[in-house]
Amino acid sequence: MLQNNSLLAQLKQQIRDTTPRAEGVIKATEKGFGFLETDNGESYFVPPPAMKQVLHGDRVEAVIHENGDKKSVEPEKLIEAGLDRFVARVQKREDRLAVVPDHPSIRNVLKARIKNSLDEASIADGDWVVARLVRHPLKENDRGFFTQIDELVAKAADPAVPWRVTLARHALEQASPEAGSDWPLHEEGLTREDLTAQPFFTIDGEKTRDMDDALRVTPLADGGWQLSVAIADPTAYVEEGHAADLEARTRAFTVYLPGQNVTMLPEQLADDLCSLHEGQERPALACTLDINADGSLGDYRFFAANVKSHARLVYDNVSDWIDGQGDWAPEEDIAEQLKALRELTEARTAWRNAHALVFKDRPDYVFELDEAGNVLAINTEERRIANRMIEESMIAANACCADFLASHIGHGIFNVHRAFEPEKAEAAQEFLAAQEIDVALEALTELDHYKDLKRALESRDDAWLDARLRRFQGFTSMSAQPGPHFGLGLAAYATWTSPIRKYGDMVNHRLIKRVLKSEQAPAEASQALTEQLTERRRLNRMAERDVKDWLYVRYLTPAAKDQTVFEADIMAINRGGMRVRLTENGATAFVPAPLMHSDRDKVVIDDKEGRIQIEGEERYKLGDSLRVALVEAREETRSLVAKPAE
Repeated sequence: MLQNNSLLAQLKQQIRDTTPRAEGVIKATEKGFGFLETDNGESYFVPPPAMKQVLHGDRVEAVIHENGDKKSVEPEKLIEAGLDRFVARVQKREDRLAVVPDHPSIRNVLKARIKNSLDEASIADGDWVVARLVRHPLKENDRGFFTQIDELVAKAADPAVPWRVTLARHALEQASPEAGSDWPLHEEGLTREDLTAQPFFTIDGEKTRDMDDALRVTPLADGGWQLSVAIADPTAYVEEGHAADLEARTRAFTVYLPGQNVTMLPEQLADDLCSLHEGQERPALACTLDINADGSLGDYRFFAANVKSHARLVYDNVSDWIDGQGDWAPEEDIAEQLKALRELTEARTAWRNAHALVFKDRPDYVFELDEAGNVLAINTEERRIANRMIEESMIAANACCADFLASHIGHGIFNVHRAFEPEKAEAAQEFLAAQEIDVALEALTELDHYKDLKRALESRDDAWLDARLRRFQGFTSMSAQPGPHFGLGLAAYATWTSPIRKYGDMVNHRLIKRVLKSEQAPAEASQALTEQLTERRRLNRMAERDVKDWLYVRYLTPAAKDQTVFEADIMAINRGGMRVRLTENGATAFVPAPLMHSDRDKVVIDDKEGRIQIEGEERYKLGDSLRVALVEAREETRSLVAKPAE
């Protein structure tokens, strides 16, 4: 008997070894079937019965079945579940409890149970919850999908659903930290220079509460300017290792969402004690830096100080006054500084255009909300001269910080950005060669050569080329070691100008203070910390995007009903269609291929090249502008659907 079992096992293993298999990720469709996408780009059909055993995003091993020239797969082994912790909506039917994952490609109704610490009576149909997948049909001994509800996020009728659900999805905190109310200034062994009589000023948005930078500008007799930058000093209140410090380290950044901010530090610090309010004396970490007449940086000095903002200015008022518009005017001593700061900004911008790199100005889209969270309007805010004045001042101050940390300590928290990761540089070189742009590999991997290439490419003003090249480019990361920032065209860049909002800036403050006190610097930041800062910044940006997408759908639902036409730019092209951004309000919409032509077979999409042909003629490509009509606003997936308006 044992021998027969052994032979049977061997036979099964032989059959398994000779059966063709594929490994990949499941991609679900709205029609019940799906596809298995392998890492090498192959795609296999997954029939509807087999899709009942998997979820979108699952990585599986599957058996390949051949029927003539057609191939399909049957998932057999789960390698990694696509769902683990997820946000879902509750579905209660009689005595049965289930959840539907809040995911655009998952419509499965999954059986659920309530975590023991939760009261089942408090959770109703339609409520939003955090759940975990605890059983999967492809796991050994599991017969079906089963989930556990771990947390109630929001009741179905809560007007704050877009914010609460989005923060929960990305595992971000729902509210600012609470950490007591007693915040004495600590004796740090620093001599603080008294600058309270000097007319520093702030320029911020009208509703900004956490003001962390104030400026003082003085023209120099032999040309150029001395810029004094005073930065709020939360580390004067929060000692390293304090509960508020550990919480700030975990949060890493203040989360800015339309209509709601979730601060990194307790609000009493972020919006009051540390904020550089007009007329209030505040401790600060300061830097005076000389800027030469040609915009290049000269000497600089970091020091501790006490400052007092003499004027709280607003971006639009300052820009209007400089442009000769509006009724607002600053006091005389501030007015002279604003004139000098504008001259400094123009010189500094010219220098960076010639010797570094300058980002193209893009408008900001600001949501105007009522108390219930309804969108009243979406306002376009161009980056005007006052915004540029602050931006150039902060970039100069952060460049000084990078030099200071690199030369005195050798480490800190640096923003490092390589335009092309080494593994993508050769592919980018081949792409450029195909466009008859011959460049050496050094132009993609070495900063000085890259700056020349970037200026040459920008002079072509080719939106398609810019968009295609972005597919090869890397992202900004946080590093303990200095490294180049290709986006800014600078050899090193370390921010210290937003310590109320960024934990990395608090770390840099403490390092600068160590040097000022002639103390030995601590060990460099761990890789775990720099990776956490990088990841938290990514999650914050995704949360901001997700809330905006939700609000866009609500705001533009009437426009979709009326099929309102908008000007748009093509920002992405994939096999199913193209994604466009509406220039009027910044919303993104998807234009599916079937809405481009009544005969889908006449639409040929080259997603690798970013081009679309219709009836044999190229009609659209990345970077093109076109007019689209909104046709659908889907709140369940927070997506807008459009069609070409021609």
